[in-house]
Amino acid sequence: MHMQEEYVTNSSYVWCRMTRSAKLRERFKSRPADFTWDDLVRLLADFGYEMVAPKATSARLFICKGRAKISLHKPHDHVLKKYQVSLVLEVLENEGLM
Repeated sequence: MHMQEEYVTNSSYVWCRMTRSAKLRERFKSRPADFTWDDLVRLLADFGYEMVAPKATSARLFICKGRAKISLHKPHDHVLKKYQVSLVLEVLENEGLM
């Protein structure tokens, strides 16, 4: 058995070999109910997005040159709502990033 075949056929081995950002993307695609704001910021940064935070509001804008903007309210409990995960996932899929 070649190393490449083991890499493709053994899912636990593949998971161990994935980078942190690849694991984060895979987790996000599964639409978890406990995806945190910090994880989202990290995920979007991996795609080149930067967060813009207007003063005195919980609204946040993520921008990346040449890509669609993402506008969200930062949740008070730091866990994203299901609709926020779906919205961001839709934008990333439309941009060809996921």
